Amino acid sequence: MTMLASTLEAAPPAPRVRARRRLGFVLPAVIIVIAVLWALFPSLFTTQSPSETVAAALQAPSAEHWFGTDATGRDLYARVIYGASQSIIGALLAVAVGLLVGTAMGVVAGAVGGGADDILMRIVDVLLAIPALLLSLSVVILLGFGTTSAAIAVGVTSIAVFARLARARVVSVRVSEFVEAAYGSGGTFFAVLWRHILPNSLTPVIALAALQLGSAILQISTLGFLGYGAPPPTPEWGLLIAEGRNYVATAWWLTVLPGVAVVLVVLATNRLSQAIQGRGAA
Repeated sequence: MTMLASTLEAAPPAPRVRARRRLGFVLPAVIIVIAVLWALFPSLFTTQSPSETVAAALQAPSAEHWFGTDATGRDLYARVIYGASQSIIGALLAVAVGLLVGTAMGVVAGAVGGGADDILMRIVDVLLAIPALLLSLSVVILLGFGTTSAAIAVGVTSIAVFARLARARVVSVRVSEFVEAAYGSGGTFFAVLWRHILPNSLTPVIALAALQLGSAILQISTLGFLGYGAPPPTPEWGLLIAEGRNYVATAWWLTVLPGVAVVLVVLATNRLSQAIQGRGAA
């Protein structure tokens, strides 16, 4: 009896747990929404130009210039905000490429099976055998430098991940009793696939898309840092970090503040993915 009482006392109240879960979903969502608004409507958040000299070079963060200025006197806060359009929109394009192509491959492989499954999964194995950075660099070199090329390259590297997950979920759902019952009641292949298999298979894929958004931002920033993304003076988060690396000892804000923006958005997408997975499991 004493052990039961102590266990009940140690258990957190249900409202508190729900509030904590709600916060774990809302806070990352707010960060992502703000970042997307930066990308779509940057002029709403700053009146400074991201490419014009507005003050003395290498000014520390202040009330006038929240993130300080860079080596040519440009406002770093404005450049971080305008850089979101390159990094986040590029990441969304990359996730769209991986999600659409990879999910289509996985659904076809899992639903059709047989030779189609073997061929598509061998293509997936080839993609997985190539390191992601090497594959993305190869695609960028083929397509040419730029944010769009970098986004497509990053999307190609995520096709295999989406394909394997979608195939595994479709195969698992396909043998369920309710699917067999749908076939037994006269349902056609495409009707059962659309009404029963896909709705019960795609929740983990959507959660993976949220997770891949953070990974895509990191990869696009990496390509920008290496010089394969948007060309200067276009603001892009990876390029901003690369431009500030020579001033780390004297102007830390040039690398730290764009890096903080990248880290916050990536952590928010990861947490949002976990929240989606938790709701799907529930």
